[in-house]
Amino acid sequence: MLPIQQPNLGHCARVCNRAISGILHVLKVGCRWCDCPADYGPSTTIYNRFNRWSRRGFWLRLLDALVDAGAVTKSTAIDSTYIKAQRAAFGGKGGVRFQAIGRSRGGWTTKVHALTDVIGRPYALMLTAGNVSDVKAAPALLERAGRMRYLLGDKGYDADRLRRALREAGTTPVIPGRRNRKRAIRFDKDRYRGRHLIENAFCRLKDFRRVATRYDKLAANFLSGVALATAIAFWL
Repeated sequence: MLPIQQPNLGHCARVCNRAISGILHVLKVGCRWCDCPADYGPSTTIYNRFNRWSRRGFWLRLLDALVDAGAVTKSTAIDSTYIKAQRAAFGGKGGVRFQAIGRSRGGWTTKVHALTDVIGRPYALMLTAGNVSDVKAAPALLERAGRMRYLLGDKGYDADRLRRALREAGTTPVIPGRRNRKRAIRFDKDRYRGRHLIENAFCRLKDFRRVATRYDKLAANFLSGVALATAIAFWL
């Protein structure tokens, strides 16, 4: 159910739906909130509603509800993608580290970490600074995965402690080994071919201009935008 404060009033429902349409417009075209067309209502109202719903974690809970409803299959892929932080993204409270911005090869970036189901639909999201390695971020993200039979990941997730934790949880890691390993890692190469679906998912999410480039100062707001784009693009 959409977060309408007074669901019994038709006017409130229309205002809420118009605000959501305005939010989607900003996400898709990447414009500033103040440049949102007047057809969607006052830009301050649209931003304030987005900010309020973001603080409540509504869009992330929407994805969690899909998982709880059993919509996610038991085979999961994990990966991350870099998002360039535009200069407007700086200045959030607590500094860049607190707002999940860090210096990487591409400059100042944020990393979006995701889990996808067997057909490539993202269902769990997390942000870190761009200089945080995938394998360090994996345990926190996997806590939201629940039980799964297989986990597909690239060489960035090749770590003995992660493999051990997965096997203890009853999950088979489908992760190739790094070149510097003394002993070759055996994995299901046929199943690993399906990992491209999570790369496709990131490409589809980046069709939303405000996801492809980070403009939000607050990490919570940027993550909410990614979650809303995910829900629209893959689930609704």
